[in-house]
Amino acid sequence: MYYHSRLYKIVEDLTRKAQLTMPRVFVIPDRTPNEFATGRNPKHAAAAATEGILKLLNDDELEGVMAHELAHVKHRDILTGKIAATFAGAIDMLGQFARYSAANRQRRQNPIALLFIMVGAPLAAMLIRFMISRVREYSADAGGADISGKPLALANALHKLHQGVAKYPMTNANPAHSHLFTVSPFLGGVQKLFSTHPPIEERIRRLEQKSAAIS
Repeated sequence: MYYHSRLYKIVEDLTRKAQLTMPRVFVIPDRTPNEFATGRNPKHAAAAATEGILKLLNDDELEGVMAHELAHVKHRDILTGKIAATFAGAIDMLGQFARYSAANRQRRQNPIALLFIMVGAPLAAMLIRFMISRVREYSADAGGADISGKPLALANALHKLHQGVAKYPMTNANPAHSHLFTVSPFLGGVQKLFSTHPPIEERIRRLEQKSAAIS
């Protein structure tokens, strides 16, 4: 109950600053420190945080990351993500059609072209999604810093979350949903190479620059 009331009050204050409709607020019983927001528009949004993040961060840091999520809501990033996924899916589907067409017409005499169709289209679709997702994360960091007025608190929170997720990675979530979280809940190996999030070091550097510009 304490966790929920603490989170609710912080989100309520930030929502007022951002001039947004108050979202539904949830606490997830998971030790992985992370949080996310979802909803098709600001009037139908929800914000959720794990017990792990509520234990890990102080109030200023928690304000920073929740402001980051409210920036996603304000920018309608959930809708943007769905459009990007649809566009990427269309590219992937066109690639599959072209591959089957090439196979049916027995154009195997050009293996390089066939390889490009088989690998290039799905890869291009994936890269488009990753590019859009990473741009949205940078934008939400900047927007969250503006809403909370505490860019360094958000930077400190990102550092703590990066370490916390490495210690307690999420094991019961779908990797397809990783873009929803403030930091990627899946770290290491190929997951790191194809992360939907930009490098944490670069995000922190940009926030530190923003703080210096404000000072």
